Amino acid sequence: MLVACNSVKKTQKAINSGDYGQAIHTSIENLTKNKSKKGNQSYIILLEEAYRKNSDRELKQIAFLENDDNPVHLESIYRSYVDLHTIQKRIRPLLPLYIRSESRNARFTFKDYNDNVLNSKIALSEYLFNKASDILKNATHKQDYREAYDDLVYLNQINPGFRDTKSMIQQAYTKGQDYVKVSMVNSSEKIIPSKLQEELLNFNTYGLNKQWTTYHTKPLSNMQYDYAMVLALKSIDISPEQITEKQLIKEKQLKDGYRYALDEEGRVLKDSMGTKIRIEKFKTVKCNFYQYTQFKSAKVIGVVTFTDLSTKQTLNSYPLSSEFVFEHVYANYDGDKRALEENLEQMLGTTSVPFPSNEQMVYDASEDLKSRLKSILATQGFR
Repeated sequence: MLVACNSVKKTQKAINSGDYGQAIHTSIENLTKNKSKKGNQSYIILLEEAYRKNSDRELKQIAFLENDDNPVHLESIYRSYVDLHTIQKRIRPLLPLYIRSESRNARFTFKDYNDNVLNSKIALSEYLFNKASDILKNATHKQDYREAYDDLVYLNQINPGFRDTKSMIQQAYTKGQDYVKVSMVNSSEKIIPSKLQEELLNFNTYGLNKQWTTYHTKPLSNMQYDYAMVLALKSIDISPEQITEKQLIKEKQLKDGYRYALDEEGRVLKDSMGTKIRIEKFKTVKCNFYQYTQFKSAKVIGVVTFTDLSTKQTLNSYPLSSEFVFEHVYANYDGDKRALEENLEQMLGTTSVPFPSNEQMVYDASEDLKSRLKSILATQGFR
């Protein structure tokens, strides 16, 4: 009940603030669920009021814009007619809506807006098409083509197949692109895995969502590029293969049977029940534990640079750094392993493993590079 009351208050507030569209939407939603529900009576009255005020305001605004006779208003006029038509279409299935407190049906003045929608759509389509055509003919900047593209895409949404809109969309899209040629330079004096180079330059894996940027990792000879991106690997450092040893000497007291307690004269002592008194015997066990650690590391350092090819100026430069560490621990022993703690004893089941090759180390070290490069590409903007 409290939720319903708050919803009614919000709907009334929307009407009072001139947000008739929201009031209409909320009222229709509630009445669609159950128009006969007593608690929804308020929504019928609110819908009647919001519909009347919205229709009056929209029609007055349309008349004003039509009298102004400025083609820039054509979209607003079209959208208003579409909204008026859509609202009527949503209300019709709900009728009649009976207002109990006034013993009458709610009053809605409906009009046929089909011709208005059609005529305004045709006028808007002609305007958008001609505007985009002029832009494409006289464009001097990429942004001009993008503006034409947006108009043409909208035109194709409201009026699919209008003239040769689709071919013009493709033209605007192609000419509005920023084309970036990508290259990779290895100045580290180390051989990088071919698989790594392929993955770093495989832009399909980066999930980029750049509408107006096209990267070519295999530049075309007949293409005029706007920007250049260079991925330079400056250094690749690989440590020697190392094995370090650590020795631990462990001792532990373990039970080793028992002996009988004796008195001063060497006779066996007995308790009050006549049972011989036993004393536990302990012995010390020792174990030499040898822990071996295999270690090898690789670090790759590079930089990504973006250059404006028309001005030859560097736009941005981003450092890249990534490291991978291979570490493997194994152990053995001599002596009595019962002297070892549980965690040390568990290590005895491991043995040495082959060290990764330098190529594999570089490849693994570059995993972070790919993540960093993806982040750079996602944020880098050109216009």
